[in-house]
Amino acid sequence: MDRKLLQRFFYQMKLIRLFEEKSAEFYAYGKIGGFLHLYIGEEAVAVGACAALRDDDHLLTHYRDHGWALARGTDPGPVMAELLGKATGVSKGKGGSMHLCDPERHFWGGYAIVGGHLPIATGIAFAMRYQGNDRAVVAVFGDGATNIGEFHEALNMAALWKLPVIFLCENNLYGMGTAVTRASAVTDMVQKACAYGMAGEQCDGMNVFAVYEATQKALQRARTGEGPTLLEAKTYRYRGHSMADPELYRQRQEVEKIREQHDPIEILRERILEEKALTPEELERLEREAEEAVAAAARFAEESPPPPPEALFADVYAQPIPGLGLEEGSRDAWQR
Repeated sequence: MDRKLLQRFFYQMKLIRLFEEKSAEFYAYGKIGGFLHLYIGEEAVAVGACAALRDDDHLLTHYRDHGWALARGTDPGPVMAELLGKATGVSKGKGGSMHLCDPERHFWGGYAIVGGHLPIATGIAFAMRYQGNDRAVVAVFGDGATNIGEFHEALNMAALWKLPVIFLCENNLYGMGTAVTRASAVTDMVQKACAYGMAGEQCDGMNVFAVYEATQKALQRARTGEGPTLLEAKTYRYRGHSMADPELYRQRQEVEKIREQHDPIEILRERILEEKALTPEELERLEREAEEAVAAAARFAEESPPPPPEALFADVYAQPIPGLGLEEGSRDAWQR
């Protein structure tokens, strides 16, 4: 196994786990407002998929997006600052937890409307094909999004035009507080690919190698004109749908069993040590580096200023429209 890739896998997965635990702490202290959806337990999906992407590929996600931003390479400091609503955040403190964005890395953010970003991903993929390049698009969503109209519209158009897009479904077995067995006629989402004649694959979302290899295969298909793929990663979230979730729909023993038997970080650690790809000391060093990165991100976020009041009027329109009172220094005019 490639040492640099293994180091990336382990460091990023540990970074995401620690970042999310710190985010939960900040939320408990009231430093993060609104909703907070944690990615604990699903780290292998984001890390494996992002490792397969090229720097110029596009990525869109749902609102459980912190892990994806970190796996894509976004600095943890601005990500944490965004969660705290600070001006130094990746979305200038205006988006918060569910609306992270990093244009430099072609990461077009978390979307709060379930499945609402899937037609956008199809549109970006159409643009890539129209421009004649071999860039691909990955659109990430949960199992609950497969039962809404935008999912079917996006897949149909992508298949019709053989667009270079991977629809990556993170099937964590629950849509908010509803088990997938109660919400979907089929519980293996990959089966829904056949309705549109597109490739469908399923992988173990708790195994970073399985996700990495499956994403590579789907990307190769996209780049060579073979069209889209519906890729289903079977995974599991350890925490509730959000921090406000009392988790009355599942037993604590279920969560503990998955943690003990299928934790993605421990699966990776065991394989690395079994094959002697990295030493225990090297893994400890990577863990310390992740701890230091999260601590630095927390300090940066807490010390950053909030957005000034006038920031409310910035970025509302791409350019000021004459006559609407949006010109420079027109805040008073707008209020009038």
